[in-house]
Amino acid sequence: MANKTQLEMLKSAVSTWNAWRTEHADLQPDLAEAHLHGLDLMGANLGKADLRGADLRGTNLSDASLVGAHLEGATFFKAVLARADLAGAYLVGAKFLTSDQLTAAKNWQSAYRDQDLACGVSVPTDRP
Repeated sequence: MANKTQLEMLKSAVSTWNAWRTEHADLQPDLAEAHLHGLDLMGANLGKADLRGADLRGTNLSDASLVGAHLEGATFFKAVLARADLAGAYLVGAKFLTSDQLTAAKNWQSAYRDQDLACGVSVPTDRP
């Protein structure tokens, strides 16, 4: 279950969230099962965040950092991932994630994902 304080900060303003992330770079944000449906999170620093089971339907994640984020079981129906950085993100079991969404992101090739989202590139198997 998501940390309510962190969730409210993210929902209030991406600039506030990013400033907090800079000050607390050592923390792994807990946004598991968060309802982020339809939010504009463009440019948000969600690196290493726990977003397992999060509702990201229609969420704008353009230019967001999702480096090393745990997105297992998250719902991506109509989410926008243009230029989002997915380096080392965990997408196994992601729901309604399409190859078009995935390949619009940066570093998608290094994301841990299901074989049906290989998109012609081998899927990483060695998880750190």
